[in-house]
Amino acid sequence: MNAPRTALARLSDPDLRESPGESPRPPVRSRGGGFGSLTPERARVLMLVAARPSAITMLVIFILVYGTLFAAGSGTNGSSGAIAASWLAVHQVPLVIGKTGIGLWPLLPTALALWLVARESAEATEFDYETNELGWVVAAAVGGPLVITAVCLAVARDAAAVVALQPPDTLAAFAWVLGLNLLATAVGIGVRRWRDVADLLPFPLPDWLIPGLRAGVRSVGRLLAVATAVTVVSFLAHWSRLGDTYHAAGNAFGALGLTVLSLAYLPNVAVDAVSVLVGGQVQIGPGSLSLFVIHGAPVPAVPVAAAVPAGPVAVWWLALLVAPAAVGVLSGLDCGRTSRDRAAAPWATLTAAGVAAVVMALLGALAGGELGTFGRIAPDVVTVVLVFVWLAVAGYVGMLGARWFGGPAAVGAVAYDEYEDEYYNDEDYADDEYYYADDEYEDDEYDDEFEDEQAAEGDSEDGPDGNGGWYDESDLDGALDAELVEDQDDPDPAAAVKSAENPDIVDAEVVEGDLPDK
Repeated sequence: MNAPRTALARLSDPDLRESPGESPRPPVRSRGGGFGSLTPERARVLMLVAARPSAITMLVIFILVYGTLFAAGSGTNGSSGAIAASWLAVHQVPLVIGKTGIGLWPLLPTALALWLVARESAEATEFDYETNELGWVVAAAVGGPLVITAVCLAVARDAAAVVALQPPDTLAAFAWVLGLNLLATAVGIGVRRWRDVADLLPFPLPDWLIPGLRAGVRSVGRLLAVATAVTVVSFLAHWSRLGDTYHAAGNAFGALGLTVLSLAYLPNVAVDAVSVLVGGQVQIGPGSLSLFVIHGAPVPAVPVAAAVPAGPVAVWWLALLVAPAAVGVLSGLDCGRTSRDRAAAPWATLTAAGVAAVVMALLGALAGGELGTFGRIAPDVVTVVLVFVWLAVAGYVGMLGARWFGGPAAVGAVAYDEYEDEYYNDEDYADDEYYYADDEYEDDEYDDEFEDEQAAEGDSEDGPDGNGGWYDESDLDGALDAELVEDQDDPDPAAAVKSAENPDIVDAEVVEGDLPDK
């Protein structure tokens, strides 16, 4: 009995090119009539992108506003103005309440609202959207919040007669809402479809750019994590100040409100702490705070403000400069392990430093602002330069360490990861042009059957040549170059005709090299 043979099959019918184990595609992947058409499925997805993040944000605002009013025993006359002001505050729009101007709003609600927009945009573009159709998603993600902003501005003007709320500047309000939601949408789409966006560029992306971007984002996360840990330690060290803060709250609901407000402002304090850790300073009204000098100034009466140290600086505070140096070294290690940078061309490290500096500049602009009589509270502009210097210099040291001490294993891992990402992406592999047609035979069964046949012929090293003889395996080098083989036991012409009628194989071509004769 001839041993079954296996090779590769190429299918020309595109309907048969999907892998048998591939899950069915969602309805969103169905195409319309090209750009300009809008199928019902896509209309539904765009409606969710426009409405769901804003609806969730407004629902949380409703609960907080009415819960606060009921807990305080107040009426609901000014509830509409409070809801409108809260929506604008979530988007960092400066407001004037009474005679107090507030531009320093908590970052935690803003971060959660923008995360909803980015997540919804990423999910909407996960499937079969063409690159030129991504503008629909961007327009929907930005259009929904802009509509609600227009309504809130109108409500704020009407509520100005009931509550002490001055209508904000219309242009500034729309600019803040548009900018923040556009940034969140770009991040969501860019993370999910960055390859498609890169195809729009007139030049190919260098191989060090993506590793540098990822290392820069990781560095910002590490700086914020270290700054948050330092803030918590300082908060616990000044625990005795909390008594006076909570005593002014009045009752349990007031204490709960101060606690929630402190948690909402914790990201702001973390951004300010990053400025201090890298050697910069934080402006607190007429005063300032840094690792080298403290100029005292009054701080808001919220529990999180207890973490602000007072008095002269201590010498051991300079040891905190190890934190940005360590983050920079880790960034360089990431770049050295995931890019092909040489010591003479550390472009990935410089990219990571630049990305981290830009992100910290954006966070510093959002985390700072005017706060009534306390003045402006914000990190210094020099922080951006210091972040870049720390990550560039210490990152270069880390990159050299990755090259010098990483060894061949690290370089091999880089090459494997890049090759796997480029050619064996899970999303692209199902559409590959070739598949193996040997699922019918198990490896153990095939090996046992082949060994039994060899033993019956009296030769355990050579193989059958198909003509009753045997050939040496060394003669097989380059002998076979087949694109299709059909498992068969006998070269029966009738069986070949039957196989040609098989609907599972369309337009198959057989190429078989000559075998040596003996």
